[in-house]
Amino acid sequence: MADRIHKLTIPSSTRYLEDVRQFVERHAERAKLPEDSVQQLKMAVDEACANVIEHAYKGDTERPIDIAVIVRPDRFTVRIRDEGEGFDPAVYQEPDLTRIVRSRRAGGLGVHIMHRLMDQVEYRQRGRTNECCLTKYRR
Repeated sequence: MADRIHKLTIPSSTRYLEDVRQFVERHAERAKLPEDSVQQLKMAVDEACANVIEHAYKGDTERPIDIAVIVRPDRFTVRIRDEGEGFDPAVYQEPDLTRIVRSRRAGGLGVHIMHRLMDQVEYRQRGRTNECCLTKYRR
């Protein structure tokens, strides 16, 4: 089975996150992933795109986010690309969940959630392009 790639580009605005979730869901279901994996992919992709909007593009709604679903025989990957401020996973620190719960503040858990839901999370920078790949392996 050859790789299949499906692409979507959205403006960097939260109003388009539902389109992204539907895009991922449609292709994950066509790839016959289990329902729990489909839901986990949707949540992780939503978090990754929200991070691009908030942190990479600092709320600039005129910038594009490129999403690609890559279906391989052994895995399902969602690749998210932007040209905003990069994320350096080497300086990322796991959040203190107890402190977050006690303070009742929202946010700050996106990267943590992505790593908990996905089998593999990779970050790359190529020139001005940032790339985040979220992968679920087929069982």
